[in-house]
Amino acid sequence: MAGAEEAPGAPEAAAGDRAAPPDPWDPRGKGQTMTVTADTTATSTATTSATVTNPVLRVAPASPAAAAAYFGASLAFHADVSDVAAALAADVDPGFVVLDSRSTESWDQGHVPGAIHLPTALIAEQAEQLLDKSVPVVTYCWGPGCNGATRAALALAELGFQVKEMLGGFEYWVREGFEFETWEGRERRAADPLTAPVDAEDCGC
Repeated sequence: MAGAEEAPGAPEAAAGDRAAPPDPWDPRGKGQTMTVTADTTATSTATTSATVTNPVLRVAPASPAAAAAYFGASLAFHADVSDVAAALAADVDPGFVVLDSRSTESWDQGHVPGAIHLPTALIAEQAEQLLDKSVPVVTYCWGPGCNGATRAALALAELGFQVKEMLGGFEYWVREGFEFETWEGRERRAADPLTAPVDAEDCGC
């Protein structure tokens, strides 16, 4: 006997009208799918990648207020080589003294003209005889790889002196093309193009 006949008058369901089976990959399990475009995927991937793997943004930037406090303090503690040179070259009193905190051998090899020579180890003993506490002191040592100027600045601050550290030290004083003095006399070398403009006196920083 043939199968049960469809009710008279019932239209046959068209192929396009039949319900699609639930999508096994749909987390909602109800056959409803969410369209994900190439742009959506690219944006999501880029955001995640920048947040997770970008070495610059792996640690989020500080708040503007925290950044202002930090960089403001940095300028209070440090002086730039070119700024020190410009102040010393002016026709007026710079309002500070420069202190070379290195050894006698280092001083003889080369130093900033007009600087006071006072090795860090002698600061506690001699600073108050050589320096005026009303005049700020700018310390320097060999260069970025040396923390002698930092230690000298600390020793002076502990004695009650106003003090800044000259970034770059004697190395960058020479590399930026400023005149220096040795036991044989004064010298000047051409500016290193990686540290200062060769055709201008001001870097514009």
